[in-house]
Amino acid sequence: MGSPDFAVPALKSLSARYQVVGVVTQPDRPAGRGRTLMAPPVKVAALDLGLPMLQPEKLRQPEVFEQLSRWNPDVIVVAAFGMILRQEVLNLAPFGCINIHASLLPRWRGAAPVQACILAGDAETGITIMKLDAGVDTGPLLSQKAIPILPQDTGGTLTEKLAPLGAELLLDALPGYLDGSILPKPQQENQATYAPMLKKGEGLLDFNLPAVDLVRKVRAFNPWPGTYTIISELPFKIHSAHRQEGPSNPGKRMVVDGNPAISTSTGLLVLDEVQPPGRKTMPGRAFLSGTRDWLD
Repeated sequence: MGSPDFAVPALKSLSARYQVVGVVTQPDRPAGRGRTLMAPPVKVAALDLGLPMLQPEKLRQPEVFEQLSRWNPDVIVVAAFGMILRQEVLNLAPFGCINIHASLLPRWRGAAPVQACILAGDAETGITIMKLDAGVDTGPLLSQKAIPILPQDTGGTLTEKLAPLGAELLLDALPGYLDGSILPKPQQENQATYAPMLKKGEGLLDFNLPAVDLVRKVRAFNPWPGTYTIISELPFKIHSAHRQEGPSNPGKRMVVDGNPAISTSTGLLVLDEVQPPGRKTMPGRAFLSGTRDWLD
């Protein structure tokens, strides 16, 4: 059970070593300017592998559970599926549901752990293989592996690093879990933090915050949901930025070493890559050379 690119390495690795009796993924969704229907990456991978597949709108549809039961799985592997699993699904397979979670649980339970760790300025993150229970990422742990978060990492690049690590750690943990030599260990509840689902409007930058926090947000929200400010009543997207010392005049537009910059409560947010309304992504310096009204 999975949907985005993050889940694809796990599916491919599983199908190379085990019999995958079925794949469950999200329905095709409209995407892009033309709002054409796009298949989730897991569907594309499942079709390439010739695997049986379901794309239910909701798991609680009776025919969905009937099909899951007919597949008769020994264990269900879940990776960024995007739907809540009801207790009857959690109980369906003899070995339950094993989840690949993109954080070092119990830190950053929830839907957006990759973005949360960058926003918080964490030094590391990683993958947790866990057994799902009725809570949100509260189940016992099978294994974990940490990787450092680099200064240039974005939500996108970090996810790309974690996806193959998740597949690797899953295949390392599954044999021991299935033969009983790896026993699930309870999480330490007093260390739990939560990373709720992100919404598109959360990308608006507040220049009353320190520049260091805004740089983290730009990195964390790249590529989705993206960050922006409002200029002339239109969204001005900021894809990449760095912090530099400068005067504190929150929201004041400036030029620093030939690059556009915006003052914050502490330091300047220097814009390295931007996307003006109705235009393509470009270096901040190139944008500045083609506009006359940056300085307000």
